Amino acid sequence: MTEPREQRPVTALRGVGEALAARLAVLGVEQVQDLLFILPTRYEDRTRIQPIGALLAGGRAVIEGEVQLTEVVFRRRRQMLCRIADGSGFLTLRFFHFSTSQQQGLARGHRIRCFGEVRRGPLGLEMVHPEYRRVFDTDAALEESLTPVYPATEGVSQGRLRALIGQALREVETAGVRDWLPAPLLAPLGLPELRDALRQVHRPPVDVELEELEAGRHPAQRRLAFEELLTHQVVMRRLRETATADPAWPLQDAAGLENRFIAGLPYALTGAQQRALADIAQDLSLDRPMVRLVQGDVGCGKTAVAAAAAARAIGSGHQAALMAPTELLAEQHQRNLAAWFAPLGIEVILVSGSQPARTRRSALELVANGTARLVVGTHALFQDGMQFADLALVIVDEQHRFGVQQRLRLAEKGQRDGRHPHQLIMTATPIPRTLAMTAYADLDVSVIDELPPGRTPVKTVVAPETRRDEVVARIDVACRAGRQAYWVCPLIEESEELRHQAAEETAAALAEALPHLRVGLVHGRMPPAQKDRAMLEFKAGQIQLLVATTVIEVGVDVPNATLMVIENAERMGLAQLHQLRGRVGRGSHESSCVLLYRAPLGMLSRARLNAIRESNDGFVIAQRDLELRGPGELLGTRQTGLAQMRVADLARDADLLPEVQRAAEVLLREYPDRIAPLTSRWIGTDDRYGRIG
Repeated sequence: MTEPREQRPVTALRGVGEALAARLAVLGVEQVQDLLFILPTRYEDRTRIQPIGALLAGGRAVIEGEVQLTEVVFRRRRQMLCRIADGSGFLTLRFFHFSTSQQQGLARGHRIRCFGEVRRGPLGLEMVHPEYRRVFDTDAALEESLTPVYPATEGVSQGRLRALIGQALREVETAGVRDWLPAPLLAPLGLPELRDALRQVHRPPVDVELEELEAGRHPAQRRLAFEELLTHQVVMRRLRETATADPAWPLQDAAGLENRFIAGLPYALTGAQQRALADIAQDLSLDRPMVRLVQGDVGCGKTAVAAAAAARAIGSGHQAALMAPTELLAEQHQRNLAAWFAPLGIEVILVSGSQPARTRRSALELVANGTARLVVGTHALFQDGMQFADLALVIVDEQHRFGVQQRLRLAEKGQRDGRHPHQLIMTATPIPRTLAMTAYADLDVSVIDELPPGRTPVKTVVAPETRRDEVVARIDVACRAGRQAYWVCPLIEESEELRHQAAEETAAALAEALPHLRVGLVHGRMPPAQKDRAMLEFKAGQIQLLVATTVIEVGVDVPNATLMVIENAERMGLAQLHQLRGRVGRGSHESSCVLLYRAPLGMLSRARLNAIRESNDGFVIAQRDLELRGPGELLGTRQTGLAQMRVADLARDADLLPEVQRAAEVLLREYPDRIAPLTSRWIGTDDRYGRIG
């Protein structure tokens, strides 16, 4: 079968060698068709030439004139200046990077057309590094459509990218491009055919509704977004079909361990917890693998639900493993689970990368020979050398911090005798329904939308850092009253070293300002034993004020902590701020969270801080975060790849999702042969969606 023209390698295009192909690969371009799906970030009107004499600084314009003088000068740095005139005025073109051939091409007497931003310079109005080309008597035509501006990548200029996309578009016009979506799927939405959609987004006519186009709401963009969302939906559903096609161990819990575990808890489960457990029990009773996500707000009791599921697995004669994203959280899980399971005579084993060799070796032996029935650890659980005797349930905490592949690798550890383990995934980041429909299409979802009784809503205060002294005084009052407080340090840079240095300096300054309080410190680079000791002392009330980086974002549970201060809160996303705030208000005392910001605030930062101040509902905040920052912040960049969608935007295109789900069912049922080419077009060879173990 002949390869479709649009699926040829990009090197089939004129002027694309191996070096350029490597640079294009950074943009995700490997096949000719990939060029067609790089959408412009904005558009420019280059259809009218403006007289140089009418130009104003700060605008962007097309001008045409004759070169009067081109010279290379040395003014702090080497640069080329080109003076052009059109009879109405003069303009200087300034180039800091140029070649000899460029200098020759701008020789006196040549006529050129330029586009760029007009600025004030030492010689009058100028353009710095404008786009330009020579104009000949036989080539006087202006652009007939708006000019697209594409995402930049090093080594590929806008001109080169436009030319390549132009080549690909011409091939579409002559040879066509396969539209893999059957007409019945598009009819309800009234969207254009693929060829028309591509032409309109890359070469929009001058009279197009530019506001609609720049907002991503033009029918041509919607057509492409629909196809991309549909492809992701279908692939994720295929993942699910693969996962549940394998046999698993039915977990009937003949020993009644789950009921004994629940009866031994010091509190009654909420209705939402009971509903989630009923979903899980139903799944685990079957002979096919459960793949279920439990999502809920901070403090809703997901860990107790997961522990009850683990008790069912152990009561059925098998092992269960819980994987956490950080050693701090893994250690806390191990302590909590050990306390819960001790009355049942079950030891909880910890496996982490920083354990002493002898301790780790002993733990691995207990897991491999089946003595350890419940194992807690970090990603060390799926590393080479880790063997389970009969793993039947895999629990993954904070799903958004792991890639899909990491979860699958842990599940592979439980494959035995042709059977596969059940998977229970937890996230304390509430996901809006529209996002969950697409992001977790390979999972069943249970929502715990009820907090345990007695939890007091946290009062959130937003204040400028100039009120820092008042905040320190407030900590003093709270701690003198017997309460405890957190101080979360700013993310000054992405540098871990600077982050921890900031935490240490802040701890020292607060210890000096509050000499009668014991100030503790926790950050990611501390030795695990030291970090663990600080957390235990804080939980025991021996430390009154804990200074920390965002390492405490998940899992730390200190009911007596009633005050949290977050510095530089304007730098953080809503989801992270909500997670951090969830560390307080875990007891019956009134709790507060103070968000310190550095002025001036941008519009986005102001909107985020207002949203977190106005709501304590994680699902409301998650929806707002999705609108403000996009799915990447909620899911993590290593999640299912949704953050890297080329056209679709889950907040903007949420109204398409019900039709996407309906179309996915039709495509899977009636047009399965079209799924592979759609996957090739939108996802390529990426193994994110590889087979679930």
